Amino acid sequence: MVELLMMPFETSAAVLKTFADLPQLLKLNEEGQTNSTGPRSVRRSADRVIHPPREALGRLRQPLTPGERMVFDAFDRHLPAGWEIYVQPHLNGLRPDFVLLNPAVGIGVFEVKDWDLDAMRYFVRKGEGGRPMLWAERDGKEFCVERNNPVSKVDLYKDDLNALYCPRLDARAGLGAITAGVIFPFADAGRVRDLLAPFLQEAPVLAKYQPISGHQEVAEGNIRAMFPESVRSSSRLMSEDLAADLRGWLVEPDFATEQREPLLLDARQEELAKTRTASGYRRIRGPAGSGKSLILAARAARLALDGKSVLVASYNITLWHYLRDLIKRGVDRPGPLGNITLTHFHHWCRNVCHAVGWSDRYDTLWQSLPKAQPARQRRLEAILEVELPALASAAMQEPGAPQYDAVLVDEGQDYRLSWWDALRKSCKLGGEVVLVADRTQDIYGTAGAWTDEAMTKSGFAGGPWVQLRTNYRLPGPALDAARNFATRFLPSSKVDLPEPSPQGDLVVEPCALRWVRSGAGKGVETCVREVVALMLQTGKGGLANADITFLADDTALGSRVVEELRDRGIRAVATYAEAHKERRRQKMGFFMGDAKVKATTLHSFKGWETRLLVIHISRASADDSHALIYATLTRLKRHAEGSWLTVVCSAPELNEYGQTWGN
Repeated sequence: MVELLMMPFETSAAVLKTFADLPQLLKLNEEGQTNSTGPRSVRRSADRVIHPPREALGRLRQPLTPGERMVFDAFDRHLPAGWEIYVQPHLNGLRPDFVLLNPAVGIGVFEVKDWDLDAMRYFVRKGEGGRPMLWAERDGKEFCVERNNPVSKVDLYKDDLNALYCPRLDARAGLGAITAGVIFPFADAGRVRDLLAPFLQEAPVLAKYQPISGHQEVAEGNIRAMFPESVRSSSRLMSEDLAADLRGWLVEPDFATEQREPLLLDARQEELAKTRTASGYRRIRGPAGSGKSLILAARAARLALDGKSVLVASYNITLWHYLRDLIKRGVDRPGPLGNITLTHFHHWCRNVCHAVGWSDRYDTLWQSLPKAQPARQRRLEAILEVELPALASAAMQEPGAPQYDAVLVDEGQDYRLSWWDALRKSCKLGGEVVLVADRTQDIYGTAGAWTDEAMTKSGFAGGPWVQLRTNYRLPGPALDAARNFATRFLPSSKVDLPEPSPQGDLVVEPCALRWVRSGAGKGVETCVREVVALMLQTGKGGLANADITFLADDTALGSRVVEELRDRGIRAVATYAEAHKERRRQKMGFFMGDAKVKATTLHSFKGWETRLLVIHISRASADDSHALIYATLTRLKRHAEGSWLTVVCSAPELNEYGQTWGN
């Protein structure tokens, strides 16, 4: 049986006026909500809370340095019981090497430097206003290394921990609960202390909160010297509630944890990932969550490991990172993946033109854009939809045009047939072509042209669509809500609904659905409230604040939400820039592994998935907007420890549907 948890997020606007008011939300939890402040969020080994767990430390995206590994071992072996160790925590965009946490005692944040002080000369020089700056000299050349100054880094971490991430810690006295230490595993502590003296507190009583350690302390496991406050048994400044505030920022995001796990495919998916058709052409169709992208990624990885050159193309710019990470997880044996090229369609067009020496022709297209609207928008659409694809198609006939052993296309329903015909020219004779699509997510109105007759002319003459049906992504209640929406609002000819997984009611996956009607002018305030409210769910169940994703169909509103969050000390990686070039740059840098809250558009998140999701819908009056909303409702990812979906809606057309969510 699938458990449906309805989250009582009833809070006043005043409660969420500032991020510092988060304790009031946590207090609500103590009065009957589902959050537990215990450290269930992280894995335990030998009674020590370590996150990521010991067995995962060798597979971190940023591997531990030899010095960091030595420091971890010293902490793990010699810290008293009750101390939790967080390695490279995702601290709202900051990445200290270690954060140590004991709910009864305090917090330690540490920066580790593997520097050899004899490899080059380090020294201090005064900068503007007389402020000391860290410099180095090698081979007679002097250069500033202040950005790597470990004392400056841990001081920043300490200030942010006190001001932002532990909002219930006393603003002044609370600094005494936080130790900011620097460790040089390959240098003498005395030399390090002499070098860094201008950056250290002069008062002896404060020295214990700014410890400097070297190779001897690390080798001996001298925890009293490395972290003097760790030997305390209690502190009136700390509590379990304060620790709970912090854990949501320290726990590794669910997405990062998942990246260390191989792709799990069912028998049908495995067959499609391992085989090809006689003609080399294969088309796969299936609803949201049926594993289309997983098949594509696994196939790409296996072809690359066999020495094939592979082009993986999407329509969505932001989908690059997701597909890249899936491909890494699809590797079933050692080998390089450097012969895989990831692109989106219009970027491929650009590269083809440049490869054959047609840069001038490419540039001429963009130079023809008028400055004034709406003429500029009309011209832009003509370039992107017709003229640029035609130019790239012609360029593929020229010497030097890039070709690949395999071309794999995700979200194929977003492609126009002319685009597909251009792109498939980049496949070598006798090569392999795979296209996956979901007609229910036809948000651009392009899927209707993909008739069997048209597809036969475009290379697919070897059989019908491979049809996938089973949903593996959505938890039961969210699946029911998405199916209900599609049945109500989408044309039956376009509906390809996901079906429950074979496990059915045997799987217990808590899922909290929340539909919030937002009045005029209240959208930003309501969205900020709901985003902050989801922080009640982090710090447990393998969820971090960095797992929270906010989606808006209005970039202006989305930008204002991001600004309001920033005012509360909550950083976000967002794609709401007003200028087209800047927004495109933001999309290129958008990925779920970022250590901040995610904020983007409904369009840009198509193809992704997450366990903590807030969606803002302002309009729902046409088939394409209905398809987009459906696609967005299917972005929630199932998990044994729960997932949360909140919709903030100001579109009156959806009021009746929203009432079916039952809260």
